This record gives sequence, C-alpha cells and structure tokens, in this order.
Amino acid sequence: MDHFAKVKFLGAAGVVTGSKFLIETSEKNILIDCGMFQGLKELRELNWKDLPVNVKEIDLVLLTHGHLDHVGYLPRLVKQGFKGKIIGTAPTLAIAQIILNDSAKINEEEAEKANKEQYSIHKPALPFYTIEEAENTINQFEVEVENKWIVLSENITYRFQYNAHIIGATFIELDINGKRFVFSGDIGRSDDYLLEDPKAPEWADFLFIESTYGNKLHPKEDVEEKLATIIKKTIQENGNLIIPSFAVERLQTLMYILWKLHKENKIPNIPIFVDSPMGNRVLEVFKRFPKWHKLSIDEYNEMCNFINIVQSYRETWETIDDKRSKIIIAGSGMVTGGRVLTYLKQLVDEPSTTVLLVGYQAEGTRGRQLLEGAHEVKFYGRYYPVKATIKTIESLSAHADQQDLLNWMRHIKNIPEEVFLIHGEPTALDAFRVKIKDTYNWRVTIPKLESEVELVI
Repeated sequence: MDHFAKVKFLGAAGVVTGSKFLIETSEKNILIDCGMFQGLKELRELNWKDLPVNVKEIDLVLLTHGHLDHVGYLPRLVKQGFKGKIIGTAPTLAIAQIILNDSAKINEEEAEKANKEQYSIHKPALPFYTIEEAENTINQFEVEVENKWIVLSENITYRFQYNAHIIGATFIELDINGKRFVFSGDIGRSDDYLLEDPKAPEWADFLFIESTYGNKLHPKEDVEEKLATIIKKTIQENGNLIIPSFAVERLQTLMYILWKLHKENKIPNIPIFVDSPMGNRVLEVFKRFPKWHKLSIDEYNEMCNFINIVQSYRETWETIDDKRSKIIIAGSGMVTGGRVLTYLKQLVDEPSTTVLLVGYQAEGTRGRQLLEGAHEVKFYGRYYPVKATIKTIESLSAHADQQDLLNWMRHIKNIPEEVFLIHGEPTALDAFRVKIKDTYNWRVTIPKLESEVELVI
C-alpha cells in the first residue's frame, strides 16, 4: 500500500476562525476540528457553502476543544453526508453540545425575527442549522480520554493532550506511518485562574500551530487592580459596567475574580448579574468535571451563590430596569449576538455606562468596532450611538501570546520537517513566521485558505 498524507486547509488559514483541517491518507480521512467562520461578512458567507471535498469520504472528526470556531460547522458537515464519529474529551463534547444547541436556537430565532421584521435580504431568511440538525450531530459524538494513544488503523494512532485554554481543550498528536502530526488547537496560558498549565509536545514532524497572538505579548497588567478601579468608577458615576463575555471559560473566570475581589474586600458591595443561558450550562460542566480545573466544590458553590444568575429573558429586563449601579456579564464575547445586545441597545448611549472588552475581538465584529472607537453600532437593522466608555483588559485572554507559543514549541526535541502557521490574521502570521525563523531556524509555511499540501511519510 502506498503511504501518503495530504492536508487540506479548509479553515483558519490566513484567518483566525473556521478551523478545519482534512488529512487524507491511504487508510483514513480525518478532519481536525470543524468550526464556523466568524467576523468579516465575506468569511461568514463561506459558512453557507458546502466544503470543497467529498464529505462522505471523511471517516472521523477529532475535536481539539468546544469553541464555536472549532465545532460550529459540524451540523452542516452532517447535512452534507458525514456519517462518522465526532471524537473529543468528555468536557469538550459537553461544551460542544451546549454550543451547538445554543447556536441552533439563536439561528432559528434570528431567522424568524428577520422574516417577521423583513430586514434580511434573503426571502425567506433560513437558520444556518436547526435544533433538530444540531441534535442529529450530537448523536455522533463519542468520548475519548486524554493522554492515551488510540489505534485508528494499522498505521494511524492519535492522542489528546491537555492544553488549558478552556475546560476540556487539548492538542492532538497524530502518528501516521511513523510520522507525527501535531495540531495545537488553541493553546492556553500558564498560571490561569481556573486551569492547570498546558502540556507541550515533545516531538513533531509536522506542526500545525495557532498564531492568534503571534505578533503580540499580553500586557503585564494587574487584572484585579484594573477591574477594581473600573468598578469603583462605575459606582461613583452611578452607572453600569457591561462585560461582553465568551460563555465558555471567560465568564467563569470573571465570576471567580469578582468573587475573589469581594471576598478580599477589594471592591464595594455591588450587585453582579450573569446573563448567559449558555454560560450557566457551562458552569454545570465545571461541576461535572472537577479534575479538569482547579476549583474545589466548596469554592464553586460559594462563587455561584455570590453571583446573581439571570434565568429568564424577563429577568434580563428586570436587571436593565434596576436603577442601582451594577455589573452585568453577558454573552457574547465579540458582541456578535446573545443577551449582551439587549443591554447595549438600552445602555450603550449613556455616558455613565462602561463597556469592558475582555477577549480577542475578530475583524468584522461589533466588539472590534467598539475597540476601535466606533461612534455608533448596528443591532438588528438599527444604529445606536456609542456614548459609553469603552475599556479593555487584554491580559484575560485565554490564548497564549507570542512568548507562550515559543515556550510551548521549545519542548519539541527534534527539528520539525515543516511548521504550518494557522488560526491567525495576516500580520500576526507573518510576525510569528519571522520570530520562529529567528528563534529556531525551522521551516515555516503560511498556508492559504483551501490550499492543499502533500507530505512525504
């Protein structure tokens, strides 16, 4: 049998989102991640196109973690004829289930709203996928453990390795005919509030590494002090602090920090509301999988009891109508949808409001617009003036920065035959390419979207 490996870059090539990497071999065809594109309109439009491959010939999907830009395309893959297993760690599949169901519900609601109010150019507007399609996809999930080699075929084995970033996240080591392919997924950071430090690979013949912050170092800011200062100013101005947050990990980290600040008497007693149905369900994942994070059950319970968890849309409006100064943490982290839009529609035009951005803001998102000083933002076909103060805390990012990435690679004992830079915007990719060349003198490639390489194995 001829041994070969072709890699097709179906997403996260030249861009941050839409992670999908198809490895075709003589024995198995394996898709690493199956994410949605987010951000710029021309990227989002790619989501509606079928993949330029024969989906029915894909044998299985391996997931690095449960974020939407790594799992959000799965129902479309199934719709196009994929019938294989979708494999990940137990927390990853729990997160993916939450995200797919939530995304499907939002898709259906937005399509219904667009048709009712007739603000979509599509007649009729259709959901990207339905709740039924999400459930059909979840039926193909299969749990695999971390740090164990799994045999796929005579010459192919794989292993998930703990990678921090979010609960359940891993990098994937894939051995094909004696050559090791390492897919980094999204690499987390050391000294995280909730997660252990990421592991690192010791061998890689072909390395596929994320480059989200390939051109940046996270600022050495005191997150707790900065957050406390913003909260005190919010109280002085009798205003509201709105924190758009990713429902997975960031929201739980913010809850933990705020609880910690209150416990240590570093912030005044201010009501804190968490309004994210998805975030609430992710909290349950933390409870179910205590070995995947640092929180004890007592800390978990105390933290959850300290925060006001909004349970319904009615409570959302009660929170908005509450005249007290307050902190509101709501999805989504890039202000692309979710409950945070309801709060911003009502409060973004008030000078006493502060909007605090605490994560990566992709090109084309409302979060990026706010970060770059937009004087107005558009929600559901209408423009709203931005009079709120916009603040950011960059160092809460769950992504490794350039130095973290270089440190992660430092553990590799051999010289990789090729390093592929993925999951980054063009400036980050190029800066990281130069840095790797200068640091390790390794061969580095920046693949283009939908490009294909054949690797000698």
